[in-house]
Amino acid sequence: MDRSVCLLLFLAIGITCVTAQSCGYQKCHSLPIKPGMINVHLVPHTHDDVGWLKTVDQYYYGANTTIQRAGVQYILDGVIPQLEANPKRRFIYVEMAFFKRWWDEQDEDMHSRVKKLVNEGRLEFINGGWCMNDEASTHYNAIIDQMTLGLQFLNTTFGDCGRPLVAWHIDPFGHSREQASLFAQMGYDGFFFARLDYQDKANRLKLQNMEEIWRGSPNDLGKVADLFTGALFGPLYTPPPGLCFELLCHDPPVQDDPKLHDYNVDERVKTAENRSMEQAKHYHTDHIMWTMGSDFHYQAANIWFKNMDKLIKYTNAGNKVNLLYSTPSCYVYHKNQAADVKWNNNNTDDFFPYADKAHSFWSGYFTSRPAIKGYVRECNNFLQVCKQLEVIAGPMPFTNGGPSSQTFREAMAVAQHHDAVSGTEKQHVANDYAMRLHAGAVECQEVVSHALASKMKKGSVDPPAAQFCSYLNISICATTEENDRFSVTVYNPLARQVTGHYLRLPVNGQSYTVSAPNGKPVQTQMLKVTAQTAKVRGPRGNATSELVFPVTVEALGFSTYLITKATGRASRSLFMPQVETNVVSMMIPQSPMMREDTEIHNEHLSLIFDSTTGLLKTITNLKTKLILNVQQAFHWYNSSTGNNDDSTQKSGAYIFRPNDTEPLPITTKGSVITKVVTGELVQEVHQVFSDWVTQVIRLYAGQRYAELEWTVGPIPFKDGLGKEIITRFDSDMQTDNKFYTDSNGREILERQLNHRLTWKLNQTEPVAGNYYPVNSRIFIKDKSRQLTVLTDRSQGGSSLKNGSLELMVHRRMFYDDNFGVGEALNESGVFGDGLVARGKHYLMLESPADSSQLHRNLGEQLYMAPAVSFTPNTFSTQDWSNNFNMAYSALKRELPASVHLLTLELSEEDTALLRLEHQYQAADGGTPQTVSLQGLFEPFEVVTSSVEELTLGANIHAEKLERLSWNTNEGTTGNVSQQCWDPSSATVSLKPMQICTLRFHVKRRW
Repeated sequence: MDRSVCLLLFLAIGITCVTAQSCGYQKCHSLPIKPGMINVHLVPHTHDDVGWLKTVDQYYYGANTTIQRAGVQYILDGVIPQLEANPKRRFIYVEMAFFKRWWDEQDEDMHSRVKKLVNEGRLEFINGGWCMNDEASTHYNAIIDQMTLGLQFLNTTFGDCGRPLVAWHIDPFGHSREQASLFAQMGYDGFFFARLDYQDKANRLKLQNMEEIWRGSPNDLGKVADLFTGALFGPLYTPPPGLCFELLCHDPPVQDDPKLHDYNVDERVKTAENRSMEQAKHYHTDHIMWTMGSDFHYQAANIWFKNMDKLIKYTNAGNKVNLLYSTPSCYVYHKNQAADVKWNNNNTDDFFPYADKAHSFWSGYFTSRPAIKGYVRECNNFLQVCKQLEVIAGPMPFTNGGPSSQTFREAMAVAQHHDAVSGTEKQHVANDYAMRLHAGAVECQEVVSHALASKMKKGSVDPPAAQFCSYLNISICATTEENDRFSVTVYNPLARQVTGHYLRLPVNGQSYTVSAPNGKPVQTQMLKVTAQTAKVRGPRGNATSELVFPVTVEALGFSTYLITKATGRASRSLFMPQVETNVVSMMIPQSPMMREDTEIHNEHLSLIFDSTTGLLKTITNLKTKLILNVQQAFHWYNSSTGNNDDSTQKSGAYIFRPNDTEPLPITTKGSVITKVVTGELVQEVHQVFSDWVTQVIRLYAGQRYAELEWTVGPIPFKDGLGKEIITRFDSDMQTDNKFYTDSNGREILERQLNHRLTWKLNQTEPVAGNYYPVNSRIFIKDKSRQLTVLTDRSQGGSSLKNGSLELMVHRRMFYDDNFGVGEALNESGVFGDGLVARGKHYLMLESPADSSQLHRNLGEQLYMAPAVSFTPNTFSTQDWSNNFNMAYSALKRELPASVHLLTLELSEEDTALLRLEHQYQAADGGTPQTVSLQGLFEPFEVVTSSVEELTLGANIHAEKLERLSWNTNEGTTGNVSQQCWDPSSATVSLKPMQICTLRFHVKRRW
């Protein structure tokens, strides 16, 4: 319909007309491209950190200007009328955490105006996640969740025209291969980033290889995970030098009045032409892209657009360069049209670690702020529990918008930002992230309590409200400490039964009986709370002991255990199976001739500790007879203060730069062992390396791994030395300078000391330049043995010599590293004397052939651990059993071991989103798997006729996805089918590493 006719109809009878859509790649057809010239795609953009120097709220409202003048609401307020003023103008927006907040504040008139701009392709959403997530410290589960949150908002609000076609990670500090794979599975056609190693960039510029097809999963998903990827010419994601028109920039505007003495059109055009020709010689095709914007730019949008209008007008009057308003998707589209170009597709590596100059390796943030890294992982675990139970039990009755999982979803999504979980924010911003996570978790506790109660209830009696204990890791829980009788309900978010999972509950009694859901007694063991734990928790708890016992929990279900304080040995003997705990030895310095090595063991592993040092000496796999001589100890690198002869670079939140290649040992005089504890359920070796580094090494009955619980801090500061703390395993393996790390918790990448796969490395920092992100596991191996360490949070790790493996667990420094945060990484603890971090490593020794599936299954159990809730108990065991279900499973059958239930969440009240993931790689022995949805769930039926298969971001129907096809050195890539749902049989078919995303209506059985 003609716009003038539309306007007349509106004025006459109030009909609102919707203009024809020209979004998607249709919007690119009308761009004023000039063949034979350098076509420069000007991309007006703003990069809006979801917290960094200021909190999320401060950035949105423009508060706290003493730190930074940045207000996101003013950017969006100003850009919209500028786009409306000239139909040729374009603008892209990225972070939905900000955009949705702005959108919710607007009236219907503004909604209509914005939708019109989106439908016409003039306002385009790029990336589209809740934030621009970090790629080193993030788990793939949390990445998918935060992207889904943003993409579903865009889909619901703007339909197809709101769908981003290109991924845009211009600020994260290095890039993972798994991130590229996830983007490809979400249906993106391109991926752009700005930060890559300075040597890598120089090599790519020389070879005209700044753009390529990145192979995100070469050995498993294949072409499905291939993605056109471009490294920005730079500098970083800012405009070309001399062409920044932000209010606070110092570059001259275009002064085009010939009467002015400062008339500078010729100079401005010459600058534009020179910058264009300089960049074009490093790229294939006659299309290049300029990023016209930067951090929080466009608060005065009219200045930008007025000057770009002039620059385009006067530059295009010549015959060398064609400037045009564009977007990243149109740039990708026109790159794709170059039929004569064959794109390189040899890159199967990632882009870690990132260095922007010789002595500035951004590998410190792999570990920075270990406490918030651990908290984010715990919160991801509990969020999955909360979302699952919303589906299993149905949503809670809504009153004034809650409670639900939504607050927690948004808080977790914000926490994935590249200045959040990365640990590169100011301290007050880190505190704000933690506060948001806590608020979301508290709301989800209500959801979980309601859901569990609804499934426990048999008749008219309501079960007691659940209580939650957030500090079990330091033996704090009021419910278990203050009550003689209490219940423990354990919920298992995995789609397989969990057996032999051990609970450690802080208590104040001498003896307890534990009754399983079937009424049978459970074997228990009592241990004294360690002095270190009492020191860390301070006055916040007073438990004297820990009650240890194993639990079994059905798949996607719960089990309730009843605990009663025993009043005497006679009472305890009625239930038996509390086992005695023995303190085998209090290690006192003595003559080496009198000492013997110390051993603890279960049926799977034997650990031997050296008689003189008290350090781990030997691991033996008792089933396979594999033996590994290995010493484990803690060390520290002295942080550089920038006073070296070759560089002034300091260690800081971003940068890891030690003063020496060999770390210093952390140890007391004599043996580090202070106590050895034995018992039938758990055996422990307690080690004290110093008054601020301790460790407990545990072997639980039935488990195939050793648990190493480390406590580090407060890191001493009085000597004036910054310290970066590592745990290191030195073994007798010959590993050929190779080691292996995960990529965001999924696929495994091989690493080689002082080597990069696609370019020749001149190593300038032999320690920091060999550090890689470890999100879930790192291992070394030889022909017969593999030593694997799994982590409970993201950390930096490496193998700096044959047979050695190290992980950085904590950092504290005096100086800022001068990359923007403006603060030293010097975290204070609860009592103000420095942060104490406590975490766990899980140690496995297996053959390489046996290791892969074992450590993947263990990794799944760690990041989807059971959730535990408590209630004071006034019921007898019989009354509890009569009134309440003590065990429950939401599955009628378990999923295969290789299939992980990645997502189960409400999309709407009676609509669920389900993701099933094949968690094995082909190299692990992974084979295709089929899962039927018919009769799978107990509380509801999947309405199979309603099932929709979606792409990974849950915003596109899989059958409608049409990705661009690219010519490569090995043929074509592009729109490769990845569909997994078979409606005829109601089954899901999964290949190794494939994730199937389905949405369906649920038909509840009540």
